[in-house]
Amino acid sequence: MKRLNKTFTLMALVAGLAASSAAQSHGIWFAQRATQLALLYGVGADDLDIVKRFSMVTSMKGYDADGKPVPTALHVDGRLVLVDMENQPAIVSAVLDNGTWSHTPDGKWHKQGRDEQPSATVSEKNTKYAVHIIGPLTKPLPLLPDQTLQIVPVDGKLPALLGQPIKLRVYYKGKPVAGAKLMHDWINDPDGKPVLTGADGTVTIPVRNQGLNVIVAILNSPSDEPKKYDHMEHLASLSFVLPHAPE
Repeated sequence: MKRLNKTFTLMALVAGLAASSAAQSHGIWFAQRATQLALLYGVGADDLDIVKRFSMVTSMKGYDADGKPVPTALHVDGRLVLVDMENQPAIVSAVLDNGTWSHTPDGKWHKQGRDEQPSATVSEKNTKYAVHIIGPLTKPLPLLPDQTLQIVPVDGKLPALLGQPIKLRVYYKGKPVAGAKLMHDWINDPDGKPVLTGADGTVTIPVRNQGLNVIVAILNSPSDEPKKYDHMEHLASLSFVLPHAPE
């Protein structure tokens, strides 16, 4: 009987981990669309419907090259959510509250907590964060308001070429965090093996693309409402573009 109980416990753990992995598969990031900077939602090549999630965006901010705030905003343009670039921000950031989700034994996801889905294999609260570096910075990227989880290049200057190393530090609530999962190419290799941040919150990876790079960090933190969800999942992206050779 003890062996049987252990087997069921292991199966439940595996199911929970698999479900959590599936729930982690969507994030937000910034990228150019038809010469305009847009906020996107999805994973890999899946650019999902951000317009229907527009009301879930709780923060949108812009900063100049010194990290000082400049006015900006998001607006819906057809099927896209575009960034107001009138004040030429060098950095933009956003937060999307994706709510609470539960995965039930039948393999379905429900936008409900454990209090409404008591048989769920996992229930979690999901928040998505995004930071995009548009232009050269005069100083290292600062910690930004509302970015509970944030990826920060340790050096103030980004590499110029793909394959060159970039040292990153992941912060949670303003402090370096160990054990965060870092995905080095969210667009082209979303199923790649993550690298874990070290004791000082850092990890060094090669820059993947001579073009758009979207790096993602994922961290689970303890639940602040255990009756509703098991943990809180934070997914943060850092995006930037390495320019191609002149045409």
